[in-house]
Amino acid sequence: METEQLQRTRAQLLSPKLPVNSPLSHLTLTEILDRTIELSQTGAAILKSYYRGSNEDLDVLDKSEGPVTAADRAVDKHLLDGIQTMCGESCGYLTEETYQAGDRELAQDWVWIIDPLDGTRDFIDKTGEYAIHIALTYQHRPVLAVVTIPESDRLYAAIDGGGTWLVAADGVRTPVKVSRGKKITDLVVVASRNHRNDELVKLLARLPCQQQREVGSIGCKIAAILEHHADVYVSLSGKSAPKDWDFAAPELVLTEAGGKFTHADGSLPGYNRGDVSQWGCLIASNGEWHQDLLGVS
Repeated sequence: METEQLQRTRAQLLSPKLPVNSPLSHLTLTEILDRTIELSQTGAAILKSYYRGSNEDLDVLDKSEGPVTAADRAVDKHLLDGIQTMCGESCGYLTEETYQAGDRELAQDWVWIIDPLDGTRDFIDKTGEYAIHIALTYQHRPVLAVVTIPESDRLYAAIDGGGTWLVAADGVRTPVKVSRGKKITDLVVVASRNHRNDELVKLLARLPCQQQREVGSIGCKIAAILEHHADVYVSLSGKSAPKDWDFAAPELVLTEAGGKFTHADGSLPGYNRGDVSQWGCLIASNGEWHQDLLGVS
């Protein structure tokens, strides 16, 4: 039998939550989420096909913000085609592959923020730690998100106020909650393998928790917290910074599972603000010692 909490959560997922005057009012969030899950699953299959092929087929382009491959471009087109078919011109679309430096804030209230391949360097290096991020935001905040980890066949889906769910290939959904009950000194910090600078190393050394685990993409880092393999993730910008598409979907799947995801001053990230870079220090955690960790940063 379902628990009362599960029944409430399911009712939230099945109920229309979009404003009557919304350009998406002909859809419910659960209908949008179901279609987004399908698109992410097929996108994951595309990435896997490239991942198992030759690196020569990736057609790697080295850009200032990191490499871009044929896999990035193929999945970006796949996701955009599918979501635009569902939503049309009623939404804005902000993706890593279509954004141009200097672009202004999109005017629409409803904006899709997409990273078709989070962790491109790990994808090229065959670490397996790459992900797909898809988020629907309303007035700069995420309301729906899917984070898919293709190599572990794990897909996390969330709706604002509806919790986070692990979605199996056969459609079975299992509610996800972050860990609880550790001492602050026993927390495990998940750190970047490819994006470290001296200031971040110094910051990590100041934390009261010194167990560290290196993981590639941001989506995989947040998944490590959801799977209770880690408890804390710290981002600190240097010459560059993570972008909106790095954070929007991971933020919602973490917070709807009971975690916290804030800047060092406790403020929430905002998305589609014109400058897509998320400057400064950001801490994501299972939430239990979040305020104490903010004090250290």
